[in-house]
Amino acid sequence: MLSLGVALRAPWVSRRASMRHFRRAIRWYGYGIIHGVARPWFRLRYEDRSGDPGPGPFVFVCNHNSASDPFLMACIRHEGVQIAKGWPLRLPVWGPLARWAGYFSADDMTPEAFLEQARARLQEGVSLVAFPEGTRSCGRGIGPFHGAVFRLALRERVPIAPLCLRGNERMPPKGSLLLHPGRVRIRRLTTLDWASFRDLTPFQLKARVRDRMIEAWKAMGSEE
Repeated sequence: MLSLGVALRAPWVSRRASMRHFRRAIRWYGYGIIHGVARPWFRLRYEDRSGDPGPGPFVFVCNHNSASDPFLMACIRHEGVQIAKGWPLRLPVWGPLARWAGYFSADDMTPEAFLEQARARLQEGVSLVAFPEGTRSCGRGIGPFHGAVFRLALRERVPIAPLCLRGNERMPPKGSLLLHPGRVRIRRLTTLDWASFRDLTPFQLKARVRDRMIEAWKAMGSEE
């Protein structure tokens, strides 16, 4: 229904405005899922500790607990697209709409094509949301990171915004569609501007970001 509303307006606005409206509709949809449909099962708390990061765009780096993580990205109040694995973009209904919105998969393209696609979104002022673990940790901590988004941030001089997710590893558990009750927390950490990591290698940068996220993830656990 939200997509239909965007489509009806499309002939009277620019393509850029239409895509902005469509991505906003996706965020509203995700917001409705986590604050409406799933409300009986869990409570969500979003904490913004980024300081004053500016308007963006950003590369949002998130740990990956559960299949519900993409819906939780509705908390980000920036126009953005997610870098997904290949299979979600092949789902009925959701997949074609995500591709139309500009979501893309690093699994389905060469490194050069990935950088080109990502650069195009950033030049439009659109943030990127990435889960560099590449697979769900299911609450067992934060796994190793792949380096593609960190090479991108260095190359395109884009600030990195780390996001720590905790509490949704059983919402739903891997291999299940059942939601277990609980409390979910999302903590946006201090943004790393390009000047602070310009002299690092991609390996050093991903290690710095991961170490910072692990520290925050453990602190969130001790506060529960």
